[in-house]
Amino acid sequence: MNFDDILDKIGSFGNFQKTLHVWMCLPQIFLACHTLMSVFTGAVPPHICRSRWPLAGNQALPLNISQAAGPGGVPDLSCTALDTQELANLSSVIVLSKNHTTEGCAGGWEYSKEVFSSTVVTEWDLVCDKAKLNTIASSVYMFGLLVGALLSGVLADKYGRRIIILVALAVQATFGVGAAFAPNVCTYMFLRFVVGMTVAAVIMNIFVLGTEWTGQKHRMLAGLLTDYFFGLGYIMLAGVAYLIRDWRTLQLAISLPEFLFFFYIWVLPDSARWLITKGKKEEAVDLIQKAAIRNRNPLPPNFELFQQPNELNGEAKRKKGSLIDLVRTSRMRKRSLILFYLWFVNSLVYYGLSLNITAFGMNIYLTQFIFGLVEIPARTIILFTINRSRKICLICFFVTGGLACLSTIFVPDKMPVLRILLAMIGKFGITGSVSVIYIYSAEVFPTVIRQNGMGVSSMCARTGGIISPIMHLLASHRKEVPMAVFGVCPLLGAALALMLPETAGKPLPDTIKDVEQTQCREDAEQVLYKQAPRSLEVMI
Repeated sequence: MNFDDILDKIGSFGNFQKTLHVWMCLPQIFLACHTLMSVFTGAVPPHICRSRWPLAGNQALPLNISQAAGPGGVPDLSCTALDTQELANLSSVIVLSKNHTTEGCAGGWEYSKEVFSSTVVTEWDLVCDKAKLNTIASSVYMFGLLVGALLSGVLADKYGRRIIILVALAVQATFGVGAAFAPNVCTYMFLRFVVGMTVAAVIMNIFVLGTEWTGQKHRMLAGLLTDYFFGLGYIMLAGVAYLIRDWRTLQLAISLPEFLFFFYIWVLPDSARWLITKGKKEEAVDLIQKAAIRNRNPLPPNFELFQQPNELNGEAKRKKGSLIDLVRTSRMRKRSLILFYLWFVNSLVYYGLSLNITAFGMNIYLTQFIFGLVEIPARTIILFTINRSRKICLICFFVTGGLACLSTIFVPDKMPVLRILLAMIGKFGITGSVSVIYIYSAEVFPTVIRQNGMGVSSMCARTGGIISPIMHLLASHRKEVPMAVFGVCPLLGAALALMLPETAGKPLPDTIKDVEQTQCREDAEQVLYKQAPRSLEVMI
């Protein structure tokens, strides 16, 4: 029996697989927290320059920081100082003209503590001339996701999924705790970069491990279960951050519990499929027997396992594709480039919305909670729609997310509730498209280049994640620009997706030749369909 036959015998989603998915889902909560933590740890409170304040004693602040430096106040006060006489009267500050006398903030800044007791911004004064460092810190974390995705795939194929997951969780906890004690912003960025690498390693290998132990019939459901727990982490972060307003304590609160995953050494199995491909047949058989007993479908002790050797024969080698094959033929090139763009847009908009919730003008904790909550129905609706049509499902999610994001730029500042409602719909749409694109892409790429196609697609997504924090720098020139981009890009993606094939209920292509032949048949059918009315007219 090969491994798929064995899964059918012992149960493709029995107690063994269900327990495995519990162990897989728990880390997702912390992965979401690490990914979105910068919403709170990197928040920028209202602040005011104190260069020329009287420094004697503990004199009270001359004005309300939130009133002067916040919305409706005087923006210049955040990065320049007024003389003492001008600052003495709050009312004169609020109506101050553009001709007032200012100077640089040689004495530093004073930050409002109404919402946050401290953030990395208040810790290292990442405002004004240093404001870009805060954005760069988020992009560095996203770059860590890219590097981690590239390295962990190679290492997991060589050393196994289990060992990479265990090492990544240990490193993640260690460097996460280390970030809480970072003495400067450069050290903090480096530690967050390593955490990002481990997050990508855990996400990828947990998904692969679960897929390789689960039968084809239940793989989509199993994959969505881990997504639900990522959304749960999204929601829980809002509550934890609400209770802990100091960034170092919040960093510790998220990272320290991860040391509890130490017990995974004893409960997390390796992939039997991987063991088979590496020629470790005895270890694979032992794991399969344990899984069979756990599922109450024991196998005979002398069952035959057909080993799938690593060495491919000459014919298989010739059929194996390369990166060049993704763009070698015109039809394959069109499909590949469209999918790469869709992955890029998904990540750009998803993280662009998630990491800039302060721009919507409502309570940051409530907004975080709502954005996390909306992921649950977005992923649930996929269960009832994706089997009908992958393509239409993806297009609908893109159109919904794009139109909602684009609509927010027309909402006046006095209507924050409407703006957050539209942003929530946009988040709903883009979250749904993120889940669909994984399944759809794996079915569009033919077998010989599927791994290469998914790998390049993942790189495009990580690139979108790196750019997403930088997008919000454009808001300093015109605040509508980021949301306009987040609206137009998915709509363009929906239009491009119209050129992709439907894959629901159809056999997967194995070779590039299959892609070309399938396209030719579809073109011929369209020609016949267009000629049919004319033929009927002739007959009449």
